[in-house]
Amino acid sequence: MTSRVIPVEPFVLVVFGATGDLSRRKLIPAMFQRDADGQLPDAAEIFGVSRGQLSDDEFVAQAKAAVEEHVPASERPAEIVERFLKRIHYVAADATGDEGWAELATALKPYQDRVIVFYLATGPALFGPICERLGRFNLAGENARVVVEKPVGKDGESAHAVNQAIAQVFPEDRVYRIDHYLGKETVQNLMALRFANGLFEPLWNAAHIDHVQITVAESLGVEGRAGYYDTAGALRDMVQNHILQLLCLVAMEPPAHLAADAVRDEKLKVLRALKPMESQDWVRGQYRAGASAGGPVPGYLEELGQPSSQTETFVALKAEIENWRWAGVPFYLRTGKRLAERVSEIVITFRPVPHSVFGKGAGPVMANRLVIRLQPDEGVKLWLMIKDPGPGGMRLRPVSLDMSFASTFNVRNPDAYERLVLDVVRGNQTLFMRRDEVEAAWAWVDPILEAWSIAPDAPKPYTAGTWGPSAAIALIERDGRTWADGAP
Repeated sequence: MTSRVIPVEPFVLVVFGATGDLSRRKLIPAMFQRDADGQLPDAAEIFGVSRGQLSDDEFVAQAKAAVEEHVPASERPAEIVERFLKRIHYVAADATGDEGWAELATALKPYQDRVIVFYLATGPALFGPICERLGRFNLAGENARVVVEKPVGKDGESAHAVNQAIAQVFPEDRVYRIDHYLGKETVQNLMALRFANGLFEPLWNAAHIDHVQITVAESLGVEGRAGYYDTAGALRDMVQNHILQLLCLVAMEPPAHLAADAVRDEKLKVLRALKPMESQDWVRGQYRAGASAGGPVPGYLEELGQPSSQTETFVALKAEIENWRWAGVPFYLRTGKRLAERVSEIVITFRPVPHSVFGKGAGPVMANRLVIRLQPDEGVKLWLMIKDPGPGGMRLRPVSLDMSFASTFNVRNPDAYERLVLDVVRGNQTLFMRRDEVEAAWAWVDPILEAWSIAPDAPKPYTAGTWGPSAAIALIERDGRTWADGAP
Protein backbone atom coordinates (compact mmCIF):
# COMPACT_ATOMS: atom_id res chain seq x y z
CA MET A 1 0.00 0.00 0.00
CA THR A 2 1.27 3.48 -0.82
CA SER A 3 0.35 6.68 0.96
CA ARG A 4 -1.51 9.35 -0.93
CA VAL A 5 0.56 12.48 -1.56
CA ILE A 6 -1.44 15.68 -1.94
CA PRO A 7 0.59 18.50 -3.53
CA VAL A 8 0.51 22.00 -2.08
CA GLU A 9 0.84 25.39 -3.72
CA PRO A 10 4.28 27.07 -3.88
CA PHE A 11 5.15 28.54 -0.48
CA VAL A 12 7.99 29.96 1.58
CA LEU A 13 8.87 28.58 5.02
CA VAL A 14 10.79 31.03 7.22
CA VAL A 15 12.19 29.41 10.37
CA PHE A 16 13.24 31.69 13.23
CA GLY A 17 15.67 29.91 15.53
CA ALA A 18 16.92 28.04 12.47
CA THR A 19 20.21 26.95 14.06
CA GLY A 20 18.46 25.52 17.13
CA ASP A 21 17.58 22.02 18.20
CA LEU A 22 13.99 21.93 16.93
CA SER A 23 14.99 23.08 13.46
CA ARG A 24 17.84 20.59 13.23
CA ARG A 25 16.01 17.55 14.64
CA LYS A 26 12.50 18.06 13.29
CA LEU A 27 11.77 20.86 10.84
CA ILE A 28 14.55 20.43 8.30
CA PRO A 29 14.25 16.60 8.23
CA ALA A 30 10.45 16.91 7.97
CA MET A 31 10.66 19.21 4.96
CA PHE A 32 13.23 16.93 3.35
CA GLN A 33 10.90 13.94 3.71
CA ARG A 34 8.05 15.88 2.11
CA ASP A 35 10.37 16.82 -0.74
CA ALA A 36 11.50 13.21 -1.12
CA ASP A 37 7.85 12.10 -1.37
CA GLY A 38 7.24 14.63 -4.13
CA GLN A 39 4.94 16.83 -2.11
CA LEU A 40 6.91 20.08 -2.28
CA PRO A 41 6.46 22.09 -5.48
CA ASP A 42 9.58 23.09 -7.36
CA ALA A 43 9.10 26.72 -6.30
CA ALA A 44 8.95 26.02 -2.52
CA GLU A 45 11.70 27.84 -0.62
CA ILE A 46 13.04 27.61 2.95
CA PHE A 47 14.71 30.51 4.76
CA GLY A 48 16.56 30.07 8.03
CA VAL A 49 16.75 33.08 10.35
CA SER A 50 18.79 33.47 13.53
CA ARG A 51 21.28 35.90 15.08
CA GLY A 52 24.39 34.04 13.94
CA GLN A 53 26.34 35.58 11.08
CA LEU A 54 26.34 32.66 8.65
CA SER A 55 26.62 32.55 4.89
CA ASP A 56 24.08 30.64 2.79
CA ASP A 57 26.70 27.93 2.22
CA GLU A 58 27.38 27.54 5.93
CA PHE A 59 23.70 27.18 6.75
CA VAL A 60 23.18 24.78 3.84
CA ALA A 61 25.99 22.66 5.30
CA GLN A 62 24.16 22.62 8.65
CA ALA A 63 20.93 21.59 6.91
CA LYS A 64 22.74 18.80 5.06
CA ALA A 65 24.20 17.55 8.34
CA ALA A 66 20.71 17.58 9.92
CA VAL A 67 19.31 15.50 7.06
CA GLU A 68 22.18 13.02 7.27
CA GLU A 69 21.78 12.68 11.04
CA HIS A 70 18.00 12.31 11.21
CA VAL A 71 16.99 10.69 7.90
CA PRO A 72 18.04 7.06 7.25
CA ALA A 73 20.51 6.65 4.39
CA SER A 74 18.02 4.51 2.46
CA GLU A 75 15.57 7.43 2.42
CA ARG A 76 17.91 10.16 1.17
CA PRO A 77 19.15 9.55 -2.37
CA ALA A 78 21.91 11.98 -3.30
CA GLU A 79 19.89 13.64 -6.06
CA ILE A 80 17.00 14.35 -3.68
CA VAL A 81 19.37 15.80 -1.08
CA GLU A 82 20.91 18.04 -3.74
CA ARG A 83 17.48 19.21 -4.90
CA PHE A 84 16.36 19.93 -1.35
CA LEU A 85 19.46 21.91 -0.41
CA LYS A 86 18.90 24.25 -3.36
CA ARG A 87 15.77 25.45 -1.56
CA ILE A 88 17.72 26.56 1.52
CA HIS A 89 18.67 30.18 2.23
CA TYR A 90 19.80 32.09 5.30
CA VAL A 91 19.34 35.60 6.70
CA ALA A 92 20.86 36.83 9.98
CA ALA A 93 18.39 38.90 12.04
CA ASP A 94 18.06 39.85 15.70
CA ALA A 95 14.69 38.92 17.23
CA THR A 96 14.97 41.64 19.89
CA GLY A 97 16.58 44.34 17.74
CA ASP A 98 16.20 45.75 14.22
CA GLU A 99 19.43 44.40 12.79
CA GLY A 100 18.88 42.23 9.73
CA TRP A 101 15.17 42.84 9.34
CA ALA A 102 15.47 45.09 6.30
CA GLU A 103 17.58 42.39 4.65
CA LEU A 104 14.95 39.77 5.50
CA ALA A 105 12.21 41.96 4.01
CA THR A 106 14.27 42.38 0.83
CA ALA A 107 14.90 38.63 0.57
CA LEU A 108 11.18 37.83 0.92
CA LYS A 109 9.88 40.61 -1.34
CA PRO A 110 9.80 38.42 -4.50
CA TYR A 111 7.50 35.95 -2.73
CA GLN A 112 4.75 38.24 -1.42
CA ASP A 113 2.15 36.61 -3.68
CA ARG A 114 2.76 33.21 -2.07
CA VAL A 115 1.83 31.76 1.29
CA ILE A 116 4.66 32.66 3.67
CA VAL A 117 4.86 30.58 6.86
CA PHE A 118 6.80 32.18 9.71
CA TYR A 119 7.74 29.36 12.07
CA LEU A 120 8.85 30.67 15.49
CA ALA A 121 11.09 27.83 16.71
CA THR A 122 12.15 30.02 19.64
CA GLY A 123 11.25 30.52 23.28
CA PRO A 124 7.87 32.17 23.97
CA ALA A 125 9.58 35.33 25.23
CA LEU A 126 10.50 36.07 21.59
CA PHE A 127 7.05 35.48 20.06
CA GLY A 128 5.88 39.04 20.70
CA PRO A 129 9.09 40.83 19.60
CA ILE A 130 9.30 38.80 16.39
CA CYS A 131 5.64 39.37 15.51
CA GLU A 132 5.99 43.11 16.22
CA ARG A 133 8.87 43.33 13.74
CA LEU A 134 7.09 41.20 11.16
CA GLY A 135 4.33 43.80 11.28
CA ARG A 136 6.62 46.82 11.31
CA PHE A 137 8.69 45.60 8.37
CA ASN A 138 5.54 44.83 6.32
CA LEU A 139 6.06 41.06 6.38
CA ALA A 140 2.68 40.14 7.91
CA GLY A 141 0.53 40.52 4.80
CA GLU A 142 -2.62 38.58 3.99
CA ASN A 143 -0.63 35.56 2.76
CA ALA A 144 1.50 35.39 5.91
CA ARG A 145 0.88 32.85 8.67
CA VAL A 146 2.69 32.45 11.98
CA VAL A 147 3.41 29.18 13.82
CA VAL A 148 4.31 29.24 17.51
CA GLU A 149 5.61 26.33 19.57
CA LYS A 150 4.47 25.36 23.03
CA PRO A 151 4.61 26.45 25.76
CA VAL A 152 2.53 29.55 25.12
CA GLY A 153 3.41 31.33 28.36
CA LYS A 154 4.24 29.87 31.75
CA ASP A 155 0.80 30.56 33.29
CA GLY A 156 -2.53 32.07 32.31
CA GLU A 157 -1.40 35.66 32.70
CA SER A 158 1.74 35.31 30.60
CA ALA A 159 -0.12 33.23 27.99
CA HIS A 160 -2.67 36.03 27.66
CA ALA A 161 0.14 38.55 27.20
CA VAL A 162 1.82 36.42 24.51
CA ASN A 163 -1.47 35.91 22.70
CA GLN A 164 -2.17 39.64 22.85
CA ALA A 165 1.23 40.46 21.36
CA ILE A 166 0.65 38.02 18.49
CA ALA A 167 -2.88 39.30 17.93
CA GLN A 168 -1.60 42.86 17.44
CA VAL A 169 -0.10 41.66 14.15
CA PHE A 170 -1.83 38.43 13.08
CA PRO A 171 -5.59 37.74 13.22
CA GLU A 172 -6.56 34.46 14.87
CA ASP A 173 -7.26 32.74 11.55
CA ARG A 174 -3.58 33.13 10.63
CA VAL A 175 -2.13 31.97 13.96
CA TYR A 176 -1.11 28.31 14.33
CA ARG A 177 -0.25 27.14 17.87
CA ILE A 178 1.42 23.83 17.22
CA ASP A 179 1.25 20.73 19.41
CA HIS A 180 3.07 17.95 17.57
CA TYR A 181 1.10 15.28 19.45
CA LEU A 182 -1.98 16.27 17.45
CA GLY A 183 -0.12 15.47 14.25
CA LYS A 184 0.56 11.87 15.20
CA GLU A 185 -1.21 9.31 13.06
CA THR A 186 -2.69 7.48 16.03
CA VAL A 187 -4.14 10.65 17.56
CA GLN A 188 -6.03 11.37 14.37
CA ASN A 189 -7.12 7.75 14.22
CA LEU A 190 -8.73 8.26 17.60
CA MET A 191 -11.31 10.41 15.82
CA ALA A 192 -11.67 7.81 13.07
CA LEU A 193 -12.22 5.06 15.65
CA ARG A 194 -14.87 7.06 17.44
CA PHE A 195 -16.75 8.70 14.61
CA ALA A 196 -16.38 6.22 11.72
CA ASN A 197 -17.29 3.02 13.60
CA GLY A 198 -20.72 2.24 15.00
CA LEU A 199 -19.06 -0.18 17.41
CA PHE A 200 -17.54 2.45 19.72
CA GLU A 201 -19.44 5.73 19.80
CA PRO A 202 -22.66 4.31 21.36
CA LEU A 203 -20.49 2.96 24.22
CA TRP A 204 -18.35 6.10 24.61
CA ASN A 205 -19.91 7.40 27.84
CA ALA A 206 -20.16 6.92 31.59
CA ALA A 207 -22.65 4.08 31.26
CA HIS A 208 -20.08 1.85 29.56
CA ILE A 209 -16.61 3.24 30.32
CA ASP A 210 -15.14 2.68 33.78
CA HIS A 211 -12.13 4.98 33.50
CA VAL A 212 -9.54 6.41 31.12
CA GLN A 213 -5.75 6.48 31.52
CA ILE A 214 -3.42 8.76 29.56
CA THR A 215 0.30 8.13 30.00
CA VAL A 216 3.17 10.06 28.42
CA ALA A 217 6.33 8.49 29.84
CA GLU A 218 9.95 9.22 28.96
CA SER A 219 12.92 7.07 29.86
CA LEU A 220 15.36 9.95 29.36
CA GLY A 221 16.13 12.60 31.95
CA VAL A 222 16.29 16.33 31.31
CA GLU A 223 19.61 15.88 29.47
CA GLY A 224 20.83 19.28 28.25
CA ARG A 225 17.53 21.03 29.04
CA ALA A 226 17.94 21.14 32.83
CA GLY A 227 18.07 24.94 32.97
CA TYR A 228 14.86 25.35 30.99
CA TYR A 229 13.13 22.41 32.64
CA ASP A 230 13.68 23.73 36.14
CA THR A 231 11.59 26.80 35.23
CA ALA A 232 8.82 24.64 33.75
CA GLY A 233 8.36 21.17 35.23
CA ALA A 234 6.16 18.30 34.06
CA LEU A 235 2.84 20.08 34.60
CA ARG A 236 3.72 23.03 32.36
CA ASP A 237 5.85 21.05 29.93
CA MET A 238 3.45 18.19 29.22
CA VAL A 239 0.08 18.32 31.00
CA GLN A 240 -1.07 21.82 30.07
CA ASN A 241 -0.66 21.11 26.37
CA HIS A 242 -0.03 17.54 25.16
CA ILE A 243 -2.00 15.58 27.75
CA LEU A 244 -4.96 17.94 27.97
CA GLN A 245 -5.22 17.92 24.18
CA LEU A 246 -5.34 14.12 24.21
CA LEU A 247 -7.97 14.23 26.95
CA CYS A 248 -10.05 16.60 24.82
CA LEU A 249 -9.96 14.29 21.80
CA VAL A 250 -11.04 11.33 23.95
CA ALA A 251 -13.82 13.22 25.72
CA MET A 252 -15.23 15.71 23.22
CA GLU A 253 -18.69 15.44 21.72
CA PRO A 254 -18.92 14.52 18.02
CA PRO A 255 -18.49 17.70 15.99
CA ALA A 256 -20.96 18.41 13.21
CA HIS A 257 -18.07 18.11 10.74
CA LEU A 258 -14.28 18.22 10.80
CA ALA A 259 -13.88 21.90 10.04
CA ALA A 260 -11.28 23.48 12.32
CA ASP A 261 -13.57 25.53 14.52
CA ALA A 262 -16.17 22.75 14.83
CA VAL A 263 -13.53 20.44 16.32
CA ARG A 264 -11.97 23.14 18.49
CA ASP A 265 -15.35 24.28 19.81
CA GLU A 266 -15.93 20.76 21.16
CA LYS A 267 -12.45 20.57 22.72
CA LEU A 268 -13.03 23.91 24.41
CA LYS A 269 -16.24 22.60 26.01
CA VAL A 270 -14.24 19.75 27.57
CA LEU A 271 -11.62 22.10 29.01
CA ARG A 272 -14.30 24.30 30.51
CA ALA A 273 -16.05 21.27 32.03
CA LEU A 274 -12.96 20.02 33.88
CA LYS A 275 -13.62 19.83 37.61
CA PRO A 276 -11.27 22.00 39.71
CA MET A 277 -8.54 19.88 41.24
CA GLU A 278 -8.08 19.18 44.95
CA SER A 279 -4.85 18.23 46.69
CA GLN A 280 -5.78 14.55 47.13
CA ASP A 281 -6.11 14.24 43.34
CA TRP A 282 -2.50 14.92 42.38
CA VAL A 283 0.97 13.53 42.99
CA ARG A 284 4.18 15.22 41.97
CA GLY A 285 7.58 13.57 42.04
CA GLN A 286 11.25 14.07 41.23
CA TYR A 287 13.63 11.33 40.12
CA ARG A 288 16.69 10.26 42.03
CA ALA A 289 19.70 8.30 40.79
CA GLY A 290 18.88 4.86 39.44
CA ALA A 291 19.27 2.71 36.36
CA SER A 292 18.03 3.18 32.80
CA ALA A 293 18.87 1.47 29.50
CA GLY A 294 21.03 -1.03 31.35
CA GLY A 295 23.26 1.46 33.11
CA PRO A 296 23.38 3.86 36.05
CA VAL A 297 21.92 7.35 35.59
CA PRO A 298 22.13 10.44 37.83
CA GLY A 299 19.25 12.01 39.68
CA TYR A 300 17.55 15.25 38.66
CA LEU A 301 19.49 17.38 41.15
CA GLU A 302 22.80 16.00 39.85
CA GLU A 303 21.80 16.81 36.27
CA LEU A 304 20.65 20.24 37.39
CA GLY A 305 23.81 20.85 39.39
CA GLN A 306 21.96 22.19 42.42
CA PRO A 307 21.45 20.84 45.96
CA SER A 308 17.66 21.22 45.88
CA SER A 309 14.73 22.06 43.63
CA GLN A 310 10.95 22.10 43.95
CA THR A 311 10.44 21.33 40.26
CA GLU A 312 8.50 18.17 39.51
CA THR A 313 9.77 15.71 36.92
CA PHE A 314 6.67 13.53 37.37
CA VAL A 315 3.02 14.29 37.86
CA ALA A 316 -0.06 12.09 38.20
CA LEU A 317 -3.57 13.52 38.30
CA LYS A 318 -7.09 12.25 38.73
CA ALA A 319 -9.24 14.52 36.57
CA GLU A 320 -13.01 14.55 36.14
CA ILE A 321 -15.25 16.11 33.52
CA GLU A 322 -18.48 17.54 34.85
CA ASN A 323 -20.95 16.86 32.06
CA TRP A 324 -23.57 14.24 31.25
CA ARG A 325 -21.35 12.05 29.07
CA TRP A 326 -18.53 11.67 31.58
CA ALA A 327 -20.00 12.29 35.03
CA GLY A 328 -18.28 9.99 37.52
CA VAL A 329 -15.65 8.67 35.08
CA PRO A 330 -12.11 9.39 36.32
CA PHE A 331 -9.37 10.34 33.85
CA TYR A 332 -6.01 9.31 35.29
CA LEU A 333 -3.19 11.33 33.75
CA ARG A 334 0.52 10.82 34.30
CA THR A 335 3.77 11.94 32.74
CA GLY A 336 7.37 11.95 33.83
CA LYS A 337 11.07 11.77 33.09
CA ARG A 338 13.30 8.76 33.77
CA LEU A 339 10.40 6.32 33.93
CA ALA A 340 10.58 2.58 33.24
CA GLU A 341 10.09 2.94 29.48
CA ARG A 342 9.30 5.44 26.76
CA VAL A 343 5.63 5.12 25.94
CA SER A 344 2.68 7.35 25.16
CA GLU A 345 -0.73 5.73 25.17
CA ILE A 346 -4.40 6.16 25.93
CA VAL A 347 -6.19 3.27 27.66
CA ILE A 348 -9.99 3.17 27.64
CA THR A 349 -11.19 0.63 30.21
CA PHE A 350 -14.82 -0.41 29.75
CA ARG A 351 -17.05 -1.49 32.59
CA PRO A 352 -16.90 -5.21 33.41
CA VAL A 353 -19.76 -7.50 32.53
CA PRO A 354 -22.31 -7.37 35.39
CA HIS A 355 -22.32 -11.15 35.92
CA SER A 356 -20.09 -14.04 34.80
CA VAL A 357 -22.03 -17.10 33.61
CA PHE A 358 -18.89 -19.25 33.33
CA GLY A 359 -18.21 -20.21 36.94
CA LYS A 360 -15.01 -20.01 38.96
CA GLY A 361 -13.20 -22.67 36.96
CA ALA A 362 -13.18 -20.48 33.86
CA GLY A 363 -11.03 -17.87 35.53
CA PRO A 364 -11.66 -14.16 36.01
CA VAL A 365 -13.46 -12.15 33.34
CA MET A 366 -11.34 -9.07 32.63
CA ALA A 367 -12.87 -5.80 31.51
CA ASN A 368 -12.38 -4.92 27.84
CA ARG A 369 -9.70 -2.34 27.11
CA LEU A 370 -9.01 -0.22 24.06
CA VAL A 371 -5.34 0.81 23.96
CA ILE A 372 -4.30 3.56 21.57
CA ARG A 373 -0.50 3.77 21.43
CA LEU A 374 1.07 6.98 20.17
CA GLN A 375 4.71 5.96 20.58
CA PRO A 376 6.65 3.86 20.05
CA ASP A 377 5.09 1.43 17.54
CA GLU A 378 1.96 3.45 16.83
CA GLY A 379 -1.13 1.27 16.77
CA VAL A 380 -4.44 0.24 18.29
CA LYS A 381 -5.11 -2.79 20.47
CA LEU A 382 -8.49 -4.08 21.70
CA TRP A 383 -8.40 -6.58 24.58
CA LEU A 384 -11.22 -9.15 24.51
CA MET A 385 -12.04 -12.30 26.50
CA ILE A 386 -11.98 -15.56 24.55
CA LYS A 387 -12.05 -19.28 25.29
CA ASP A 388 -8.64 -20.90 25.68
CA PRO A 389 -8.48 -23.52 22.88
CA GLY A 390 -8.63 -27.20 23.77
CA PRO A 391 -10.87 -29.73 25.52
CA GLY A 392 -11.54 -29.87 29.19
CA GLY A 393 -14.14 -27.22 29.80
CA MET A 394 -14.42 -23.48 29.50
CA ARG A 395 -11.25 -21.56 30.36
CA LEU A 396 -11.13 -17.86 29.56
CA ARG A 397 -8.19 -15.62 28.83
CA PRO A 398 -7.70 -12.06 27.51
CA VAL A 399 -6.41 -11.74 23.95
CA SER A 400 -5.74 -8.62 21.94
CA LEU A 401 -6.84 -7.65 18.46
CA ASP A 402 -3.68 -5.81 17.51
CA MET A 403 -3.21 -3.34 14.66
CA SER A 404 0.23 -1.84 14.10
CA PHE A 405 0.41 0.97 11.57
CA ALA A 406 3.87 -0.09 10.42
CA SER A 407 2.86 -3.68 9.62
CA THR A 408 -0.70 -3.01 8.45
CA PHE A 409 0.00 -0.23 5.97
CA ASN A 410 3.61 -1.08 5.10
CA VAL A 411 4.57 2.57 4.61
CA ARG A 412 6.90 4.89 6.44
CA ASN A 413 5.02 6.60 9.24
CA PRO A 414 5.50 10.34 8.63
CA ASP A 415 6.66 12.51 11.49
CA ALA A 416 3.98 14.79 12.93
CA TYR A 417 5.82 17.91 11.78
CA GLU A 418 5.61 16.77 8.16
CA ARG A 419 1.83 16.88 8.32
CA LEU A 420 1.46 19.95 10.51
CA VAL A 421 3.72 22.31 8.55
CA LEU A 422 1.90 21.50 5.32
CA ASP A 423 -1.45 21.94 7.08
CA VAL A 424 -0.32 25.50 7.80
CA VAL A 425 0.41 25.98 4.10
CA ARG A 426 -3.07 24.69 3.27
CA GLY A 427 -4.66 26.95 5.87
CA ASN A 428 -6.11 24.01 7.84
CA GLN A 429 -6.21 24.84 11.57
CA THR A 430 -7.97 21.67 12.76
CA LEU A 431 -4.88 20.21 14.48
CA PHE A 432 -3.77 23.51 16.03
CA MET A 433 -4.83 25.10 19.30
CA ARG A 434 -7.05 28.16 19.30
CA ARG A 435 -6.35 31.02 21.67
CA ASP A 436 -9.33 30.31 23.91
CA GLU A 437 -8.26 26.65 24.19
CA VAL A 438 -4.82 27.64 25.44
CA GLU A 439 -6.21 30.06 27.98
CA ALA A 440 -8.89 27.59 29.16
CA ALA A 441 -6.19 24.96 29.74
CA TRP A 442 -4.18 27.44 31.81
CA ALA A 443 -7.31 28.34 33.79
CA TRP A 444 -7.47 24.71 34.97
CA VAL A 445 -3.71 24.32 35.54
CA ASP A 446 -3.06 27.67 37.28
CA PRO A 447 -4.76 26.74 40.60
CA ILE A 448 -2.61 23.59 40.78
CA LEU A 449 0.56 25.63 40.24
CA GLU A 450 -0.59 28.14 42.84
CA ALA A 451 -1.24 25.39 45.39
CA TRP A 452 2.22 23.94 44.74
CA SER A 453 3.85 27.33 45.15
CA ILE A 454 2.53 27.68 48.70
CA ALA A 455 2.61 24.00 49.74
CA PRO A 456 5.50 23.13 52.07
CA ASP A 457 5.92 19.56 50.84
CA ALA A 458 8.59 18.86 48.22
CA PRO A 459 8.03 16.58 45.20
CA LYS A 460 8.08 12.93 46.24
CA PRO A 461 11.31 11.13 45.25
CA TYR A 462 11.31 8.13 42.94
CA THR A 463 14.13 6.00 41.61
CA ALA A 464 15.06 6.51 37.96
CA GLY A 465 13.89 3.57 35.86
CA THR A 466 10.67 2.99 37.82
CA TRP A 467 7.09 4.14 37.19
CA GLY A 468 7.27 7.09 39.58
CA PRO A 469 6.61 7.57 43.29
CA SER A 470 4.56 5.02 45.18
CA ALA A 471 1.99 7.72 45.90
CA ALA A 472 1.06 7.64 42.20
CA ILE A 473 0.16 3.96 42.57
CA ALA A 474 -1.91 4.77 45.65
CA LEU A 475 -3.70 7.56 43.71
CA ILE A 476 -5.33 5.04 41.39
CA GLU A 477 -5.43 1.96 43.62
CA ARG A 478 -7.45 3.68 46.33
CA ASP A 479 -10.24 3.64 43.71
CA GLY A 480 -9.82 -0.09 43.18
CA ARG A 481 -8.02 0.35 39.84
CA THR A 482 -4.42 0.03 38.67
CA TRP A 483 -2.15 1.56 36.06
CA ALA A 484 -2.16 -0.44 32.82
CA ASP A 485 1.63 -0.64 32.16
CA GLY A 486 1.10 -3.04 29.25
CA ALA A 487 -1.03 -5.53 31.18
CA PRO A 488 -4.27 -6.85 29.65
